[in-house]
Amino acid sequence: QGQLVESGGGLVQAGGSLRLSCAASGIIFRLKTMGWYRQAPGKERELVARITSGGSTNYADSVKGRFTVARDNAKNTVYLQMNSLKPEDTAVYYCNLPSYPIGWGQGTQVTVSS
Repeated sequence: QGQLVESGGGLVQAGGSLRLSCAASGIIFRLKTMGWYRQAPGKERELVARITSGGSTNYADSVKGRFTVARDNAKNTVYLQMNSLKPEDTAVYYCNLPSYPIGWGQGTQVTVSS
């Protein structure tokens, strides 16, 4: 079974930074495109960043220039570096495979104070 474990969230002030981690197991990680998603209360889950097996990246307009996605295939881990955080970034953040999703992890809460 594939498993995804998110970590690194917390409470930060507007303008601050956080680095999220997603540890994957049970998949051939190095061959997979990985995505970061977030879901705020009352809103649909949205894809905010993705990274291919070759390292190509793509971002939602709302986070472009502020967030950076990276991966470490040796650790089976994908990261989301979040800078210049805004209150609108407050959400639970998840990782998954955009094309062939497996079971969702617990997510990690990011709260940005105004």
